[in-house]
Amino acid sequence: MHFLEAGSGEETVVLLHGIPQSSHSWRRIIPRLAPRYRVIAPDLRGLGDTTRPHSGYDKKTVAADVSELLMNHLGVKRFFVVGHDWGGPVAYALTIQNPTAVRGLAILDVTIPGDGAEMSQGGRRWHHPFFRTPDLPEALMQGREHFYLNWLFDTYGHRQNVLDTQERAEYLRTYCAPGGLRTMLAYYRAFAEDAAYNERLLTEQGKLRLPVLALGGDSSFGRRMEPLESMRRMALNVSGGVIPNCGHWVAEEAPEFVSQALLAFFRDQAQA
Repeated sequence: MHFLEAGSGEETVVLLHGIPQSSHSWRRIIPRLAPRYRVIAPDLRGLGDTTRPHSGYDKKTVAADVSELLMNHLGVKRFFVVGHDWGGPVAYALTIQNPTAVRGLAILDVTIPGDGAEMSQGGRRWHHPFFRTPDLPEALMQGREHFYLNWLFDTYGHRQNVLDTQERAEYLRTYCAPGGLRTMLAYYRAFAEDAAYNERLLTEQGKLRLPVLALGGDSSFGRRMEPLESMRRMALNVSGGVIPNCGHWVAEEAPEFVSQALLAFFRDQAQA
């Protein structure tokens, strides 16, 4: 499991990326958090430079990978966790698995499967059901991954050029590598399993009680208030809102705003 690490604070912050990205997506956030915190940003199972097994892409299993890295390899006992895009459902699962270890949970521009709403926005995020279709995405995209990934980078941001050629190349390097398309699709194909797991635990255990921050980009394909509304269905102590002048790539489009919001959230929990 590949990961980035910076800072040497007494408290730890874990940053979980989404798709089609990697730990590289946090490059503008990490320097802003590292003066105060130990920051750990892994590449999730099958993504970035982490290995690509053929199974285990339900978010419960991906979260267990992160737990193994933090607790058994790095010796982290308590931490804040931040998740963007699919990193958000992984962060939620990580919190459920480690309720006494997680000090606070931040969800960025994503909703949680099984929250009772429709994650694909009634078809606006058309790639969700497309990616869950057996075999067809592979037939259409194999060897052409860069066309789709560049369309996402062009379309889902507040502005088209939020990611330059060099930054995109880092993501294309891993998603166009052998197994990259397979593992990307596997995250979406585990959606029904993720939703059923979250629904069952919500019924059995009730809502999360720890503090939650939920933010969404306010333009383009940013989810606006959806992350806050989703987490209010899943947790009792939720704050948040929108990130101004920002689409979906929140850590890269609005690093100053996101960093300040995270630092204030962490600080509030430390003082509670």
